Amino acid sequence: MMKSILKVTLTSAMILCCSISSFAADITIKITKQYLNFPISQKTDRKIMKFEMGGKEVREFKIRLASGEPEYWVFSDMTAYRGKTIKISYDGDAAGLSKIYQDDKIAGQDSLYQEKNRPQFHFTTKRGWINDPNGLVFYEGEYHLFYQHNPYEREWENMSWGHAVSKDLVHWEELPVALHPDKVGTMFSGSAVIDYDNTSGFGKPGKPAMVALYTADNPDREVQCVAYSLDKGRTFTKYNDGKPVIDSKEKWNSRDTRDPRVFWYKPGKHWVMALNERDGHSIYTSANLKEWKYESHTSGFWECPDLFELAVDGDQNNKKWVMYGASNTYMIGSFDGKTFKPESGKHYFSSGSIYAAQTYNNIPESDGRRIQIGWGRVPQQGMAFNNMMLLPTELTLKKTKDGIRLYSLPVKEVSQLFTPAQKWTDLKSDDANEKLKEFYNADRLRIKTTIKLSHATEAGFNLFGQRLVGYDLNFNMLNGMFYSPQDPTSMELTADIYVDRTSVEVFIDGGAYSYSMERKPDLNNKEGFHFWGNNIEVKNLEVFTAKSIWK
Repeated sequence: MMKSILKVTLTSAMILCCSISSFAADITIKITKQYLNFPISQKTDRKIMKFEMGGKEVREFKIRLASGEPEYWVFSDMTAYRGKTIKISYDGDAAGLSKIYQDDKIAGQDSLYQEKNRPQFHFTTKRGWINDPNGLVFYEGEYHLFYQHNPYEREWENMSWGHAVSKDLVHWEELPVALHPDKVGTMFSGSAVIDYDNTSGFGKPGKPAMVALYTADNPDREVQCVAYSLDKGRTFTKYNDGKPVIDSKEKWNSRDTRDPRVFWYKPGKHWVMALNERDGHSIYTSANLKEWKYESHTSGFWECPDLFELAVDGDQNNKKWVMYGASNTYMIGSFDGKTFKPESGKHYFSSGSIYAAQTYNNIPESDGRRIQIGWGRVPQQGMAFNNMMLLPTELTLKKTKDGIRLYSLPVKEVSQLFTPAQKWTDLKSDDANEKLKEFYNADRLRIKTTIKLSHATEAGFNLFGQRLVGYDLNFNMLNGMFYSPQDPTSMELTADIYVDRTSVEVFIDGGAYSYSMERKPDLNNKEGFHFWGNNIEVKNLEVFTAKSIWK
C-alpha cells in the first residue's frame, strides 16, 4: 500500500533503561488524498492529537494511537483540507505517527459492510462509536440522520455529529462528520430545522438554511449553540464562532441542560425548543433561532426531549400532543406553543436497547407520518465500529382500553427488504419447530407469528436458547415488562420479529408494544428456533428472507 511521506519532528523525549518509553511529536503533511488513516489499539491510553493549519488549530481530539500492531483502523475525511498543509501534533508515543497514512480509500474498505458482525439491515457507521440520533430532518428528497459519534475509536469519546442521508429510510450513505468539537465543548445531542422564512438571516434567496441546534458540553457546564448549512447539511458554519445562545446553568443550578429539540409552531408563528433541564423538559420560544425566551417546565423526564402532535386514530379533528423522554416514556396532553399540560400519567410503548429516540422534522404534509429512529444500544463485538440505529418506525396514537396510547411499527419502506419464504397456519409447537429447522443458520430474517396459549399460562419463542418472546399470562409480563393485551381475556399474542446479525427487534400486537435486544445465542444450545409452552397453538407462522441494505 502506497503511503505518503511524512516529515516527523521530535519535540520531546523520555529515555529510560536505554529504551524509548514515550514521545511527544508532530508531523507535517500536505493533504493530497481524501482520507487520513489512523492505527488504533484499545490497550493504549488516550492522548491528545491536534491539527494545525497556518499556525491556527483547526481540530483537537483524543485518540488511542497504536505504537505497535493496530487492532483496527479509523479515518478522518480530509476533503475540506485537500491541497493544504496540516501539522499534526500528538502527546503520546511517537511511534504511532509513522503509521498514519493518507489514501483515497479507508483502511479495510474492500471488506466494508461485509464484516462478521456488521448488521445487514440496520444503520451502522463505517468506523467508530455511535449513540443518540440527532438532527433528524427531511429536505429536498433526503432523510438526514445526524448522530452522536466518536470517529476515532469504538468507545464513547470526542462527541461529534456524524452524518448519513437516505432517500428511502432504508439505504444510507455516510457523509463526512458534520460538527466537530470546539473550544466551547464537545458536540452533544440536538435537532435540525429548515428555516424556510429565513427568520434567522442565515439563508440566501432561494436557499433556506438548514439550522442545527446542539448542546456544547464542557467540564463546567452545558450550553446550547447554533450552526447552519447552505449546502444540504454537507458543511456547517457555527453561529457566533460557536458561542452559546442559551446558558441556563445559573437558572437551574445544574450543568445538566441539554439536547435541544426545536420545531416551528405554526399557530403562533414562532420556534419552540424543548430542552432537558435538571428534572424535566423546559419550553423556550424564539422568533429567529438565536434569541430564546424561557416559558415553562414539565418535570419527570431525563434527556433527549421530543414534543409533537398526532391525530388520534387518524382523526384530524382530534389531536393530542406527546411529550417524550430518552427512556421512551411519554405523556399525552395539550400544548399552546408555550406550555405543555399533561392529561395522563407517564406511559411506555417500547423498551430494551432503544434510547434517545427522535422524530423527523419537515416531513411533507402529503406524507403526514411521524417517523422515529432510536439508538440501539447493541455492541458489535470485535468490530472497528460499535452500536447501531434501530429500524425507523411510524408512531401513531390510538384509543385503547387504557386510554390514548402510542403505537409503533416499522415504516412501510422497510418491507422492500423482506421476501416471503414460507407460510403455515394452525400448527402444534413441535410441528412449527420442525418446519423452522431450515432457517437455523440464517444470519438475518423476519418471522411473523400468532401464538395461542391454550392450556398454558406461560409460553414463548426462543432462538438457540435466547428468549425472543416470553409471555406470562398469569402475571401479564412480556420479556420482563408488564403487558396487558387489548382484549383482557385474550389467549393470543402476535409478534413481528426482525432478526439481524447482532440484534433482535420485536413488535407485539400491531405495534402496541415493542422491544429490542442484543442477539445472544447460547452456543451450547442446538434448538435453533423453538416455540415452547404447554399445548400451545401456532395459529400463524410466516418466514421472510432479508436483503442487505449495503452495496
